Amino acid sequence: MAVYTDVSAEELAAFIAPYGIGELLSYKGIAEGVENSNFLVHTSRGSFFLTLYEKRVRAGDLPFFLGLMTHLAARGIRCPQPVKTTAGEMLGELAGRPAAIIDFLEGVWPRRPNVAHCAGVGQALANMHIAGQSFAMTRANALSVSGWRPLFEQASARANDVQYGLADLLTNELEHLERSWPTDLPQGIIHADLFPDNALFIGDKLSGLIDFYFACNDMLAYDVAICLNAWCFEPDHSFNVTKARALLNAYTRERPLSAAEQDALPLLARGAAMRFLLTRLVDWLNVPPGALVRPKDPLEYVRKLRFHQNVATVRDYGLAQSGYAA
Repeated sequence: MAVYTDVSAEELAAFIAPYGIGELLSYKGIAEGVENSNFLVHTSRGSFFLTLYEKRVRAGDLPFFLGLMTHLAARGIRCPQPVKTTAGEMLGELAGRPAAIIDFLEGVWPRRPNVAHCAGVGQALANMHIAGQSFAMTRANALSVSGWRPLFEQASARANDVQYGLADLLTNELEHLERSWPTDLPQGIIHADLFPDNALFIGDKLSGLIDFYFACNDMLAYDVAICLNAWCFEPDHSFNVTKARALLNAYTRERPLSAAEQDALPLLARGAAMRFLLTRLVDWLNVPPGALVRPKDPLEYVRKLRFHQNVATVRDYGLAQSGYAA
């Protein structure tokens, strides 16, 4: 979450009026994340999130995202729900941007995920994958392997300014991933961005998944690989196999990974590291002037990529080949 577009109180009050959520009392921008402009809005009837969609989010994709959240919630997945206007519309326009009001979920995201948090997110991810199988709408993953080279080309000329030798590392890894990327693993709806700041907890119990604006159709095991990168490394960048085992065991209890998915997981984890390394690198090099945003360090994902390059089998992530804990 971030703020790229300012909104005046008068504009916001007029925007929320058709939603029937009461009078505007206060609002504030949310500075975390890097994609859309987000505000926490307090009205006479409660608290809500306002999102203005920009950057990589296309207006044509918004019915998919909002419809997916409605679909998942109807099947027991705790996630925010779009608020409709009295005319039944979920989308509007504010400050020249597509905008939506989303209801507020209780909970906080874990700044230092523990083993219980990792297990909770693994279980929730598997249940989301299962629930998503019956969602009729589809959306291609523009940030899968075919989208990485265009990102690299945006950043390659200045990559070595961020770290010496980074351009060569990315060139070699991208060639390997393009050559080896699997195409025949089980597919479905994936979250594609399930980082700790997109999972809310009350204590150690997960209270909801949020921020579905990268959700798409792709390999389900790739979503698991994204979570290994996001949840199972320590602040010193060491890999915590205990957290990984908890995440993978919780996931496989709900949706077992096939032998092919397990074999592919180290490669998928490399790809997931490459995806976030590249998008972070592009963002790092192209922060809009005056934006209230904290770009995330791309070098964190260089270290993660190097770890995955040395992984031999899924056992190195704490999962036995059978799909159960080692």
